[in-house]
Formats: sequence, structure tokens, C-alpha cells
Amino acid sequence: MSSATAAEIKACCASAFASPAARYLLGESFHPGGSELTSELGRSLRLAPAAVLADVGSGPGTSAVQLARETGCRVVGVELAPASVAEARRRATAAGVAERVEFVEGDAEALPLPDASTDGVICECALCTFPDKRAAAREFVRVLHPGGRFALSDMTAVPERLPEGLRSLSAWLACIGGAERLDTLVRLLEEAGLGIERAEQRDGLLAELLERIEARLLAARMLAPPGLDGQVERALQLAGAARTALTRGDLGYAVVLGHRP
Repeated sequence: MSSATAAEIKACCASAFASPAARYLLGESFHPGGSELTSELGRSLRLAPAAVLADVGSGPGTSAVQLARETGCRVVGVELAPASVAEARRRATAAGVAERVEFVEGDAEALPLPDASTDGVICECALCTFPDKRAAAREFVRVLHPGGRFALSDMTAVPERLPEGLRSLSAWLACIGGAERLDTLVRLLEEAGLGIERAEQRDGLLAELLERIEARLLAARMLAPPGLDGQVERALQLAGAARTALTRGDLGYAVVLGHRP
């Protein structure tokens, strides 16, 4: 693992996911399963039109806008990168849901939300990028009112079996370097105070995303100007290593659903 500090990892991840390159490689949803998985997680939260949902690590606002439109609830997206917050606000306005969707700059490990202020919390493919996952899990619980529901989709890994290239700062930016086993995620969420109802691997969703990423990187390699071709090649190597780890069962994707008792 890189010697980068937690603050540096947060800043690098936030900046990377706010970049045009991230949108090119990952598409609009920024996570395996795309809008279909977001809809599934939204249904699991059982949100009424008057409910308040916190979207932690909301990125450019794609899921927040989608869930506001599908459920009629009010959504507060919390995102560390100012550029992503600005883009998310533009999206909400363009979608006609700005009166029900708010985006704020904030750290998932210290959410800028009052205690027991939400009916639901969703976190899609972001917990793996948080250096202090236990602090983030405690924040999920803190902002939920008793009975409030929680939905997570996230990368999983067997960290000690990953090659060095998948434990570097670059791998953190790719949501791999900070991934944990599914049972580790469940345990830290339970220790934070969540009642876990379901936890299951969805590795096929990651396989589909990796296939699309590699196809786009191959296209980019053909068009890359001098000076960027090396970056594209390194990204291809990282994607290839991730695909190998997935095949070996050392990397995956999971869904965890629960509630605050």
C-alpha cells in the first residue's frame, strides 16, 4: 500500500471521480449494476414521498436524481469533491427535481447532517474509498432515525491475496485498494449499530463493468496522444489485474441491506 495519508487518499479519490476520464470509463452511474441496481436498492429502502434519503458519496448526482424521481422522496447528496457537487446541482436542475434534491460538500466520516435526520441511507461503491470505514459506518447509523433503512453496494476483496499493484494508491482510485471481505464489511456495519438483513455477492456486475472499461481503454489507447499513452497502458494493466483477481475469487462486488434498530 502507498504511504499516502488518509487525507491524501480522500482528496485523490474525490478528484479522480470528478474527472472526465472517470465518466468516460465508468459511464453515468459510476458503479457496477448501473441504474438497475440503484433502483433495486431504492426499493429496498421503502421510501415514502415524504421521506429523507442521504446519498453518501453521491458523485455527480446520478443516483440521487434517479431516486428522487422514482420515489418522490427528498434526497441529500453528500460528496467531497466540489466539482462533483456543482455538476450534481446542475443535473438536479436539468431534471426538474432541484426542489427535492440537495447536494452538500462533506466527508463521509463526519457527515454534515443532524442526528436521526434521515429515513434512509444509500452508499454505492464508495465505502471502499473511505480510509476510516468504521467512522463512516458510525455516521450512517447516527444520521438514521430508529427504524431507518440502509443500502450499500461496494467492492469486496481478499486484501492479503491481492498483488501489490492492486494495493497501491492507483488501486485505491480504482476502488480496489481499500476493498474488504464481505464478512468484514458486515461485521463493521453491525458493530456500528446496523441490523443486517441481507448480504450477498454480485460479482457478475463487476465482471460486466470491467469488460466495458477494458473495451473503452483499448479504444483510448488507439487515440491517445503522445504523453497519455503510458497512462492508458497502466490503466489497462490495472484492469487486467482486477479481472484476474475477480476470476480467482479475490475481488468482487456485493450488496448489503439493513436498518437501524
